[in-house]
Amino acid sequence: MAIANEAVTRMEWKRARVSQKRQVTIPQKLFEEAGIKDEVEFGIKGNNIIIRPVRENAGNDYFGDLILADLLKEGYAGDELLAKFRERQSELHASVKNLIAESGEAARNFNGVDETEALFGDVMGD
Repeated sequence: MAIANEAVTRMEWKRARVSQKRQVTIPQKLFEEAGIKDEVEFGIKGNNIIIRPVRENAGNDYFGDLILADLLKEGYAGDELLAKFRERQSELHASVKNLIAESGEAARNFNGVDETEALFGDVMGD
């Protein structure tokens, strides 16, 4: 099998059959090494399908850094810091969904007046 991407060719390869329902069984060794629990995500790059475990608390590093900086400023430390960080990071997904919904609503109701300050004024300049 010739693959142009050298990084991909240096991997350990296992072969699997694809069922009529397009299902594939992930070899146990790869399943365990990847740290897969009960859900995976799929992506495609060129003609390579990428499968990786879903990391619910992975978040975006940039936002994680901002959350951590805020918590440190608020005086959290140790186990309390970790617990609060996980709590705020879990709230991030809902916050982003709300932001997208608000942005979509603003776009649908656009009347030629820039409402950026009204929508994002509390976070602008951070």
